[in-house]
Amino acid sequence: MALKDMNQAELSAFLDGCKAAYADYQAQDLKLDMSRGKPSPKQLDLSADLLNCLTAEDLKGMSGDYRNYGVLDGIPEAKALFAPMLGVEPDEVFMFGNASLQAMYFAISNAFSHGIMGSTPWCKLDKVKFLCPVPGYDRHFRITEYFGVEMINIPTTEDGPDMDLVEQYVNNDPAVKGIWCVPQYANPSGIVYSDETVKRFANLKPAAPDFRIFWDNAYCIHHLCDNPKMILPILDEAKKAGNPDIVYEFASTAKITFAGAGVSMLAASKANLADLTKALGTFTISFDKINQMRHVKFFDGKYENVVAHMEKQRAEMAPKFQVVLDTLNKEIRPLGIGEWTEPKGGYFVSFNAPNGTAKRIVQLCKEAGVVLTGAGAAFPYGKDPEDRNIRIAPSYPEVDELQKAMDLFVLCVKIAAAEQLLK
Repeated sequence: MALKDMNQAELSAFLDGCKAAYADYQAQDLKLDMSRGKPSPKQLDLSADLLNCLTAEDLKGMSGDYRNYGVLDGIPEAKALFAPMLGVEPDEVFMFGNASLQAMYFAISNAFSHGIMGSTPWCKLDKVKFLCPVPGYDRHFRITEYFGVEMINIPTTEDGPDMDLVEQYVNNDPAVKGIWCVPQYANPSGIVYSDETVKRFANLKPAAPDFRIFWDNAYCIHHLCDNPKMILPILDEAKKAGNPDIVYEFASTAKITFAGAGVSMLAASKANLADLTKALGTFTISFDKINQMRHVKFFDGKYENVVAHMEKQRAEMAPKFQVVLDTLNKEIRPLGIGEWTEPKGGYFVSFNAPNGTAKRIVQLCKEAGVVLTGAGAAFPYGKDPEDRNIRIAPSYPEVDELQKAMDLFVLCVKIAAAEQLLK
């Protein structure tokens, strides 16, 4: 029976039973963490050979001795290895350090201090606005919030952001300078942008000549199914549309090899890369070329080996996603007290609780020993206007721990929903 169809007496009895079960969980002194999409130790172990795969001879590469200075934009071997992952040519790639977040921050910072390709530095403008598809990635929003950017929520559908609204803002307001996008298995919803959505992005006609799409392709090969739906390559579509400079594309190996010691990359038009390289040449002499070569050697320089490695990652991740979805379908669907995505890849499940209950659910979980990402984190300024969205991150716990965490999670959803209905 749906919870909303219960009478007051039935709801009170239901809530009492849930609270008794909750007290049992509190007595167990649990310490489980689903707060971030961290790779598990077993996933990290898949890349253990990265630690001993190099010799000094390997470091005498195509562009010289990689133990020394130089090669600012990254070693050609790494560009050739990872360009297919992004759907670009090697000369459209700039290799950064261990995290793509670093590249995103740099691009925003440089736009504020020096402008983009000769535009007025953003710091000299009265207003800078960014579009933020929601729910979205909290660390994206943290960057633009740090720089004082006005962030505008853009609703999303199963095809991607509301493109009518995106076009309305971008094509008419010169203060709109960018949009955050996670196009393949979006964080946290797991949606994949449709071909039409990608093409509409490529064909935007920005009122601001320095508008950029921040295309964070973090999960582009993190599949959980056979024959996955793939997005169109945005740089190719932008060229076809006569907008070659409209996009910065980002990715990394943070969830492919070592989260704390991967390599990251920015792909863009040659004009964009030339513009950014002027600033990067004052920022550093080069990023870690030894780590770049370590990744090349680990994958034997072949992109098909990266794909094969991700099948091993899938074997670790898929059963965990199944635990989450099976538990939600069994415990929440019959009660009609939640909605959620069933992603075919990526790292998260996006759960929508009854309006006004997300903070309460997260609080109840924490008080019983399960840490979740804060309610509202998937929205700019940490403010979910409906207080309903919760990001579930299944990757880190072992399967048995995850099942226990999910059992507690659905119990907390039941408590919060029943409390709200009884009010």
